[in-house]
Amino acid sequence: MTFENYFDKQFELRYFEMNKLGLATPTIILALLEETAADHCYSINHSLFDLNKKNVGWVLVSGILQMARYPNYKEKITIRTWLSSYSSIKGYRENIIFDVQQNIIGRAKGLWVFFDIENRKPTPIFNDIKEKWSYYNEESIVKNIKKKIDAMEVATHIKKFKVNRFDTDMNKHVNNIRYLQWVIESIPEDIVDNHFLHVIDGRFIAEAQYGDRVLSLTNDDADDNSFIHTIKIIGSNKVCATAKTLWKKN
Repeated sequence: MTFENYFDKQFELRYFEMNKLGLATPTIILALLEETAADHCYSINHSLFDLNKKNVGWVLVSGILQMARYPNYKEKITIRTWLSSYSSIKGYRENIIFDVQQNIIGRAKGLWVFFDIENRKPTPIFNDIKEKWSYYNEESIVKNIKKKIDAMEVATHIKKFKVNRFDTDMNKHVNNIRYLQWVIESIPEDIVDNHFLHVIDGRFIAEAQYGDRVLSLTNDDADDNSFIHTIKIIGSNKVCATAKTLWKKN
């Protein structure tokens, strides 16, 4: 894809980012996507740390990741990101992941909201950010990531977790990467050992706080090796996140 108004960042995959097969993990891919977005902010002189000092930041409310394959140890990849559209308080960030031969090995799309950290509510995006980023009306994945994914009350696979201090980020809430980890932990072991995460489609509904105890609920979905997920707070009906995953044979 060749067009203006995108931002590229290259990475070389490191040892501690690998699973036992020598491939990058899904959580690492999300972390690299997040790092690319952070660098895109930095490139227009609105780093996440500078925004935090002004008591604002970006919060992911929904997103999808689709991987054809995961990069190997020492492999170099390039993540290309751009804004496909935005309103006064939110924007769609598109991502494509290339290998060194310029083959597309992954795609991701996220809906991000500009957020007032102290008041815990959306706030208008600075005009300077919108002017410097601009946008390109091209989607990396054609998918309605605002469509609701229903929460479930009972599950065949359940894991319990406690929200620890380092599960939260500078916006004072649980980082979206932690939700993916909780989802994967509740997947049947034979699926995780013999398959790779091909697609995760998630919705972030409510905040989990430091000290909360959470349940990761997983059920089989209609298709083979596909699952539906709910993350909720123990002792309340508060649903933090819902998701669907699809796994492919290694």
